[in-house]
Amino acid sequence: MKHLITGLIAILTAQNTLSQEVLEKKMKDELYKNKLTQEQFYVCRMGGTERPFTGKYWNHKEKGIYICVVCGQKLFDSSTKYESGSGWPSFYDAIEKGAVKTKKDLSHGMVRVEILCSKCDSHLGHVFDDGPKPTGQRYCVNSASLSFLPQSPQENTK
Repeated sequence: MKHLITGLIAILTAQNTLSQEVLEKKMKDELYKNKLTQEQFYVCRMGGTERPFTGKYWNHKEKGIYICVVCGQKLFDSSTKYESGSGWPSFYDAIEKGAVKTKKDLSHGMVRVEILCSKCDSHLGHVFDDGPKPTGQRYCVNSASLSFLPQSPQENTK
């Protein structure tokens, strides 16, 4: 009987924690709905994907830093951006270790690695092992999940 009660308490505690996490996500999503465009919300908060060759940054060549559209965290430097032919902005590395985090994605009958902003958990895209040197990685990112901070003219002359 003691084990049964202990087990029930553990289940109820886990459900309460899960319910709290779900509630917190719903509250955050409501706040983000007012801040983001429909496409940004779909991509960042619902894990969607924009159509290839349509995003603002897929063919963007300006020097600067790409940041999370939701929280402003620095994610990628333009020096690591390259043309992968995929139709989405592609980078061979994040701006620094810990800027993005990964999660196994089994959706749509595929096995992929999802990339998320490590600060706000917004969906960014996926990372693949078919990128160029030096990392061999291709961070395939939705433009809708990004904002861009151009490099200042002073930095261009350095």
